[in-house]
Order: sequence, then C-alpha cells, then structure tokens
Amino acid sequence: MSQAQKIESNQKKLRANEIKWGVELVEAGWTMFPSTILEHQEALGLDPVDMNILLQLARYWWRADNPPHPAIKTIAACIKKSPSTVQRRITRLKEAGLIEVEHRFDERHHGQKTSNYRFTGLIDEATKFARLALEEKEETKSRKAARLKLKNPRSRAAIRVVEGTMPTDK
Repeated sequence: MSQAQKIESNQKKLRANEIKWGVELVEAGWTMFPSTILEHQEALGLDPVDMNILLQLARYWWRADNPPHPAIKTIAACIKKSPSTVQRRITRLKEAGLIEVEHRFDERHHGQKTSNYRFTGLIDEATKFARLALEEKEETKSRKAARLKLKNPRSRAAIRVVEGTMPTDK
C-alpha cells in the first residue's frame, strides 16, 4: 500500500470516528487502545483502577519512540484517586511485569522529572490473546467458506464424463 493510500485510509477511518462520536469529541482528542486488552483485562490481572491508569498513560503515548510520561498527580486528578493510590498501582503493574517505569532526573536542576512508562510486558501478554483471536477468526472464515462452497453448486468441481468410462445402456 502506498503512502498516499495509507493516508486516505486513515482519513476515512477518522471520518468514520467523527460520524460515531461527533466532530468535536474527535477533534478534542482521542486515544487508541487495543480491544484485546479490554476484552481480557481480568485474565491479564487488571481491575478497573488499573485499566483507568493504563488508559490515562495511553492518552499521553503519541509516538512509539516517545513513551508517555504524565505526572502521577495528573493521572490521579483524572481518575479521582489519590496520588499515593496511583503510585501503588503503578508499582503493582511494574512488579507484575506489565509496564516498565524509567525514572528521569533533571541534571541541571538536580530534581526528578516525570517517569517514562513503557507497555512492553502488557503488549507481550496481550499479544498472546490477540494471536488466539486471529486464529479463531481465520478458522471461522475457513468454516464459512467451506459452508458456502457446499451451498453453492457452481463452486463445486464440474463432473466430466470422459468417453468410454461410463457403462452404456444395452
């Protein structure tokens, strides 16, 4: 797919989101988050507070090469939890191997900056569920194609009678 085709495809998807959500909501900002994580949050060991924190982190992740780094206070204010609760939950997510936390320091002012967060473990774990879902989709697609083939006589191989191979009526 050419770069122009990718841009056009992305523009069509954006317009579809504008139709679903309204132009103002889309223009104000939106966050991409894999459905697989939402669908399998319990299996991933995530509760609603964890999910809310992950969504807030994802909200600040715009480019793969620039991990999100919102302040704990910012996340806490958005989800109406205390900063200490958010910090404990982030520590738990880190200990579970779902996120990585990179503490950053300001050398010039000798102070701590907001931490970078990476979703490496979460992506790895969720990808296992995504692979299963893709396999299931492929199996469903194959079964559907096989059913359609049986229903549609045109798709069956034509039977050819080759002269001399069929018994003749005498």
